[in-house]
Amino acid sequence: LNISIFLGVLVVAVVMAWIVTQLSGRNYAMDTLLGVFAHSALAVGLDLVSFLAGLRLDLLAYLFGDILAVSRLDLAVIWSGVVLVIGLIFWRWAALLTATINEELAYANGLNPRQEQLFLSLALGVTIAVAIKVVGVLLIVSMLIIPAAAARNFVRTPEAMVISTAIIGSVSALVGLRGAYIFDTPPGPSIVCIAFALFILSTIIGFIKARG
Repeated sequence: LNISIFLGVLVVAVVMAWIVTQLSGRNYAMDTLLGVFAHSALAVGLDLVSFLAGLRLDLLAYLFGDILAVSRLDLAVIWSGVVLVIGLIFWRWAALLTATINEELAYANGLNPRQEQLFLSLALGVTIAVAIKVVGVLLIVSMLIIPAAAARNFVRTPEAMVISTAIIGSVSALVGLRGAYIFDTPPGPSIVCIAFALFILSTIIGFIKARG
């Protein structure tokens, strides 16, 4: 359609977040719906691109990211998304936490769990839209899951987990970029590899603490 990739991804992500939220709890869990829609949309997108004659598109950059091609405008968009998501999390933190832990507890506190799911899905959609150029469609899921899984092994509170996850993700990005520069490897996969290494390390530390 000859429009901004960021704008296209953002619009589709927001629409997808609304659809998934509306369908969740009706025979399918949200994780299942996210997996089905995300991978199906990716497959449909790749098929549609193959039908566009004369289009020169670097699919690998969108699938695995190309952080070295990020411009100043991209950085401005990314930081705008960061501010928006952090603001949303701060605004709805208590409600999101309550709805995540127990839906009945959320209802008892006058909250609408489905509405909180929508807020979380929208935050996820914005995160994916601003990060797609950095780590790509296929690797963004890794960076959403692995740092959080690594942080879970040595924290005791949800707030500590959020902060630890952000730190692990940042360290993974910095060390991964340095490693990509030294060993001449793709930046996106290098970042994910560092995150995975930190996950293994945190798992070992957690196991030792549990045994001790």
